[in-house]
Amino acid sequence: MGSFVPGTTAEQESMLREAGYKNWDDLFSGIPKDVYLADKPLDIPEGKSELEVTAEMKEIADRNVRFRYILRGAGAYDHYIPSIVGRVVRKESFLTAYTPYQAEISQGILQSIFEYQSEIAALTGMDVSNASAYDGASAAAEGVMMCLDRKRTKILVSDSIAPETMEVVKTYCFGRNVSCIVVTSKDGVTDLDALKEMAGDDTACLLIQSPNYFGIIEPAAEAAELVHGAGAKLVMSVNPISLGLLKTPAEYGADVTVGEGQPLGMPLAWGGPYLGFMAATKEMMRKLPGRIVGETTDSEGRRAYVLTLQAREQHIRREKAGSNICSNEALCALTASVYLAAMGPEGLRQAALQSTSKAHYLQKVLEEKGLKLVYDRPFFDEFLTSSGSRESRDKLLSALEKIGILGGLPCGEDEILWCVTEKVPKEVLDMVGTEVQ
Repeated sequence: MGSFVPGTTAEQESMLREAGYKNWDDLFSGIPKDVYLADKPLDIPEGKSELEVTAEMKEIADRNVRFRYILRGAGAYDHYIPSIVGRVVRKESFLTAYTPYQAEISQGILQSIFEYQSEIAALTGMDVSNASAYDGASAAAEGVMMCLDRKRTKILVSDSIAPETMEVVKTYCFGRNVSCIVVTSKDGVTDLDALKEMAGDDTACLLIQSPNYFGIIEPAAEAAELVHGAGAKLVMSVNPISLGLLKTPAEYGADVTVGEGQPLGMPLAWGGPYLGFMAATKEMMRKLPGRIVGETTDSEGRRAYVLTLQAREQHIRREKAGSNICSNEALCALTASVYLAAMGPEGLRQAALQSTSKAHYLQKVLEEKGLKLVYDRPFFDEFLTSSGSRESRDKLLSALEKIGILGGLPCGEDEILWCVTEKVPKEVLDMVGTEVQ
């Protein structure tokens, strides 16, 4: 990196003298001598040229296995991304923009966030959206924290949500000294009888995920009725692609909607960066963490954008902040809004329709080969099958890898959680069936 630091040796010496130092040793004179490395040479190899480094990195990258087709989801999904999405978000003006600390000057960034909020609100059916969170798991945890008050301090969480989300929610609850109670599932969905018994006067909310971790569509309307009857809120985590076909969380009666926005134009990218979206009813708006961008007019009547709500610790008294969310994944939020604009309602519907149609087709192919559904319930684009034994499951997944297909996620003793998106052709799904022994 030394060659990339601006300033020649003579210029550096001039700056040292200007700052009142004779040399580098004089500059670092305040550091104890026993931590100096001058007499302790480091075992670091010689530097390499850019060409040599590029060649070595390419050699390392070539060791990676790149699958032609992916039949695994479990929170990260391989959807088609229109080329216009990357074309827009890679513009320098977006890539280099960080966060609108001087909000009124950052009109372009504010508008992009406003458009994102508008699209998320329309997609979920909720009244208002914030300017995003770090990922779906942290959005879920922030969502349940919104529902706490002095009298209601107990959080109910369905055990059919993603395990990573469960861990993050539990961590948030531990840090806030909040009681987190897990509601057991029955036949792959939240047990409503157990929920009815557990929801009480001290319950702040219930967190469910639909489609849940196993791809099954939850009885969200019934769950909403039960928790609302107890005076609590419903926090609903959703797959945004599924909203191209299914009812919106608002139609189910959700008070807060959260989810992982990665399917909205973001590649798998080794797990990040991803995007957590959050939306809520008007009544819950002032408890949304982070920022909300609003539209207004300036002194000359022209359209302008402002930070309408800033309920975060950098803008208000820390003890009154609803969250410690600071920077948000603004570039990811922009990506999601460009993706939604490019796809449009019909494009999103087609992505959802093809994903669920192909998932159901694969399920039938596997069923004919002896892989039975673990839960015989309506599902979206993911489903869980039983392979009969761990050996047969591992053999099938290994056989698929050899022909360039990443099979489903191994679960439990002999189960596989499959996922199909619009990118997988029907012929490939038929190939999967031929590999089942």
